[in-house]
Amino acid sequence: MPRTLDPKLKRAIAERVRFYNELGIYDFYRRGDSLAVTLPAIDSQPELREEMPRSKAAVAIPTIDEGRFAPAKPEAGVNDPAKALRIIREDIGDCTRCVLHKQGRKQIVFGVGNPHADLMFIGEAPGADEDQQGEPFVGRAGQLLNNMTKAMGLRREDVYIANIIKCRPPGNRTPERDECETCSPFLMRQIEVIKPKAIVALGAVAAKTLLAINAPMSEFRGRWYDFRGTKLAVTYHPAFLLRDPRQKKETWKDLQMVMKELGLPVPTKGVE
Repeated sequence: MPRTLDPKLKRAIAERVRFYNELGIYDFYRRGDSLAVTLPAIDSQPELREEMPRSKAAVAIPTIDEGRFAPAKPEAGVNDPAKALRIIREDIGDCTRCVLHKQGRKQIVFGVGNPHADLMFIGEAPGADEDQQGEPFVGRAGQLLNNMTKAMGLRREDVYIANIIKCRPPGNRTPERDECETCSPFLMRQIEVIKPKAIVALGAVAAKTLLAINAPMSEFRGRWYDFRGTKLAVTYHPAFLLRDPRQKKETWKDLQMVMKELGLPVPTKGVE
């Protein structure tokens, strides 16, 4: 039998749920006698740091009628992925949900590519070039990602590219945990809309954030993970490859694994 809540408590709960909705969070799960929302975790250290003792953070609120207090996502029921992505972008607006809007970012870097893509690349955060142009991976690292995609027999227009967060951190620093907790729910909604057959997490920060696992890159790589019903693989971030080109051979092994999963022919020539 449903619990009868005090009207003041109902109003407080409704206000709390609206607060999460404004952050782009619409998914709640039941934990015992509570309703909770799960937020992803992120390391506050640079990408090459291997230690990340983080766990998922859950904020609990009393059990309520979820249909009444947790409205559907704005893109719910929209069958056209391109239209649904536009709705998510409109929902983000000129975002002021975290401190990055006050720390020099020029614009939101939402994502780009084929809304029907079988393959999705997810990086860490926009850099200076991305912040200037409003598109992810357009600088030197983006040019290398284009070469990686081309080596797979695909064009940039065939895949979808996004980042964990959508605003450039000052000085290209690693995103803070609260910034990722605030922004990544929008990325989760993008993934739900696109429904890729495979996701490639580029670098340790993206891998640790998405999987909530603390591990070195050597342990992340070379295997598939089940991520919300989608297969996810991990490889090096193109920016790291620019610093250490020797790892391009290892990256090519990762991409070959992805190509086999997607049924793509595997050429002998690798990433240049």
